[in-house]
Amino acid sequence: MVRPESTEAGRKGPAAVPSASLGVALEAIGAGVYVVDEQGHIVAVNSRAEDLLGRSAGQLVGQDAHDLLHRGAQGQRLATTQCGMRQAFHAGSPAQGGDEYFARGDGSLLPVSWTITPYDIGAERNGTLVVFHPSEQAPGTGRSTEQTTETLTDFERLALLAETTTQLTSTFDIDEALRRLVALVLPRLADWAVIDLITERDEVWRTVVAQADGETVIRREDLEGPMPPVPEESPMPLSRALRGVASTLAGPDTYQRAPDSGIAVEQHRLFEVTGMHSAAIAPLRSTRDVLGALTLGRAEKPGNFTTSDLTLVEDIARRAGLALDNARLYQRQRKVAETMQNHLLPQMPRVPGLQMTVRYLPAPDASQVGGDWYDAFTLPDGATALAVGDVVGHDLEAAAGMAQLRNMLRAYAWSQQEPPSSVVERLDEAIMPITDVSMATLIFARVTETSDGHWQLSWTNAGHPPPLLVTRDGLTHYLTDGHGLLLGTGVRTSRPDATILLPPGATLLLYTDGLVEAPGHTLDEGLNRLRQHAAALAHRPLPSFTDHLLRRVHPPGLDDVALLAVRAPARTDPHPPT
Repeated sequence: MVRPESTEAGRKGPAAVPSASLGVALEAIGAGVYVVDEQGHIVAVNSRAEDLLGRSAGQLVGQDAHDLLHRGAQGQRLATTQCGMRQAFHAGSPAQGGDEYFARGDGSLLPVSWTITPYDIGAERNGTLVVFHPSEQAPGTGRSTEQTTETLTDFERLALLAETTTQLTSTFDIDEALRRLVALVLPRLADWAVIDLITERDEVWRTVVAQADGETVIRREDLEGPMPPVPEESPMPLSRALRGVASTLAGPDTYQRAPDSGIAVEQHRLFEVTGMHSAAIAPLRSTRDVLGALTLGRAEKPGNFTTSDLTLVEDIARRAGLALDNARLYQRQRKVAETMQNHLLPQMPRVPGLQMTVRYLPAPDASQVGGDWYDAFTLPDGATALAVGDVVGHDLEAAAGMAQLRNMLRAYAWSQQEPPSSVVERLDEAIMPITDVSMATLIFARVTETSDGHWQLSWTNAGHPPPLLVTRDGLTHYLTDGHGLLLGTGVRTSRPDATILLPPGATLLLYTDGLVEAPGHTLDEGLNRLRQHAAALAHRPLPSFTDHLLRRVHPPGLDDVALLAVRAPARTDPHPPT
């Protein structure tokens, strides 16, 4: 049973592997495996490691792996300077070794060969994956990764599969996953790698053709591009793989016969151009569909692929297929989320004299849709309404609740012609019986031009971070007046209004909490950071001001952020001299 160490549930990302996925990945490797954190403490093991070491997960997790396991040939404890694995661990790069020993739970020694590779254990923590294999005479492992599969031991094959799992499950970017897949197999197994993918419209695309030139991998874009459709009956190797029928070994003679399809013609051309004398072709499958095919070919590399090699290629392709399917699902959700977000977030109105700029940065998780929102619209009396809010949650349900809240606010503001506090009181009364929103924060404001050419701001704050006012000289002031309870508490109380005149050329910032909140920092620290950078950027044009402010202040990869910036005109005279 795999027992990963629990991790904080806050941050998730296409590069972090959740604990459930970690458990599945370790069990799939088949050898003894454990994962250590940056200090060398064990955070997860698989059942094979428990069996080999004669220790339960509870006896392993949390222990220093070096102190608990690493021993000399006579069972003596090793100084870290004498332990090859510990030295490789500190180097932070993939490594292999042998002729070393682990201490079992009963005091006996287990001769092992091992491989280690960096591993992302989530929550912004780097770890190391350790795969070990028992042997009566632990083999020397000073072999180059360029060896052919005929010289790969069973342990080295398991190590390759472990590395494949590690590399491919730690990204949700399809292009990056394909790049990693090519780097795993070239030049270790072959000197050519070809990846054909089936698109969502059932079209075949030769997505990657790569050649190993020594340690360098060269993309052959001249051989990439659209492919003919998959024939339904063809017995040819690539056609069978793209239908998910079987993996096959192939050579130049395979495609010398009269072609039975357009794909056979392209394969004949591929073998001629690359000079491959042997190839192994395997389907790339998800749990539901065939995603494409992986072809590994040898031209300069000696030796033909064998049926034993084909099994290894199938295992690699199986892992690659699952990783690509996860990446496709993630990107599909992200596209849906972005489309929905674009429809939900409005365009800014044009208001003579006022500059307005908005920015929205989605959260990287939960399909990149959150409850942060902004709005600006012109009211019947000529005033401009401004709003920034945050609905609890980071999913499509939160986004739907945000849309309900925004539309209701627009309706009340347009129809009632009341101060901001009265509009928000009506909105708060309607949230629980009418919407699916459980709780939300909001700033709602009106901006009007006075008879003497100044711009007046009136607002009310329902539990939201305070607006920031930045003068053109870099003076900053948080508008803490007009503060009341957040929405959805069920408490009925009158809400305050606040009013100020905007100084000429001043910039008003309305924002959501993702801009000022970061793990390990207090809210006051975030507010001070925002104040400092906003003051330094006050002289910049408004679009440049907002872009640079987000880059400097927003912690990358965390919460979503909505930012609405309004700048008053520098001239206050409504009738400038001619």
